[in-house]
Amino acid sequence: MAKLSSHVTALFIVVALVCAFVPVFSVEEVEAKTLWDTCLVKITPKCALNIIAVVFGNGTLIESCCQDLVQEGKVCHDNLIKYIADRPSLIGRETQYLKKRDDVWSHCVSISKTA
Repeated sequence: MAKLSSHVTALFIVVALVCAFVPVFSVEEVEAKTLWDTCLVKITPKCALNIIAVVFGNGTLIESCCQDLVQEGKVCHDNLIKYIADRPSLIGRETQYLKKRDDVWSHCVSISKTA
């Protein structure tokens, strides 16, 4: 009986530890899923890749993607670019990317107003 009691106690401790630490490790996954579910479905993959290429590289903005971007919304645009800019491989250049993000947004809003 003592053996069963020690197994139950050990099992309880393992379950408690898993419950305590799993949410901490899955926060990034939940954040990514939320961004996907609420933001990326509002923009075509072609335009999402184009905008990422403009912000993080030397891509040329396809003007027809501006309508998708404005429809996606500023909050989604800001969060998606920030999410990518926060990757460890991009640390130190976040300010540069956030400025490009804002420039792309302003350009797209001005194009959308005239269209």
